[in-house]
Amino acid sequence: MSAREKLKDKKRIVVKVGTSSLIHKKTGNINLFRLEKLVRSLTDLHNSGKDVILVSSGAIGVGFKALGLPKRPQSLPMKQACSAVGQGQLMMIYQKLFSEYNQGSAQILITKETMLNDERRYNAKNTFDELLKLGVIPIVNENDTVSTEEIEFGDNDTLSAVVTSVVGGDLLILLTDIDGLYTDDPHKNPQAKLISEVRVIDEKIEGMAKGAVTAVGTGGMSTKIAAANIVTDAGADMVIVNSDDLFNINRVVSGEDIGTLFLAHKRENFDFKQYLTERPYFRKG
Repeated sequence: MSAREKLKDKKRIVVKVGTSSLIHKKTGNINLFRLEKLVRSLTDLHNSGKDVILVSSGAIGVGFKALGLPKRPQSLPMKQACSAVGQGQLMMIYQKLFSEYNQGSAQILITKETMLNDERRYNAKNTFDELLKLGVIPIVNENDTVSTEEIEFGDNDTLSAVVTSVVGGDLLILLTDIDGLYTDDPHKNPQAKLISEVRVIDEKIEGMAKGAVTAVGTGGMSTKIAAANIVTDAGADMVIVNSDDLFNINRVVSGEDIGTLFLAHKRENFDFKQYLTERPYFRKG
């Protein structure tokens, strides 16, 4: 059985979607059509017998538009204010859309401090486990209203990788605005080739992470490679796939050869706290 075919057997799946995948690029307003497709895709995945967790960006992006600000804020207090407004609005939309398909959903807000503290992390895992047992899809975001520069993840690629390791996920799917990892930046080099499978993340692979940071997001390809380091060392596979078609989620789990697959390589001495306190981290060997 090929590595792709094995994805069909994954039981606990984490899906991360970025801000740029949820909004209209011209206006910055939320794209309800795309959000509905995302919800439908995740619900169908859950209906097939999978545990599903969604890590969703977008709170600050939704908040600054709701407040009538001309652009994404730069100051921490304004970001936190926008998050406080946007998180409630975003969650309200998610819950309404999920309810259309009779699918329960719940909000979980996390800080890096929560994940670094053994007791809090244990409690968070128990919450995830109970929600999944109840058939609920948890919707996770960083708690931007209280996070500061010293205790924030900074990007939801890293957050989704940590969540995957904590809940014992089998697969992390990162939705982004590019087809996967290329040998070079495809926006600048038309000869760049898509890499279908990565068995070992070495400095050569790290060097290929030249994806541009989107205008509304916080992560580029480098943060996705960092996430892959965490996930594959924790014993889970990870796929980077284009969010232009949100049903790519289902295609990945069906074993189709799309995006870039990073193969699991569980380490006996794995401790994800190392990745959060000693970044950047490079896999050796």
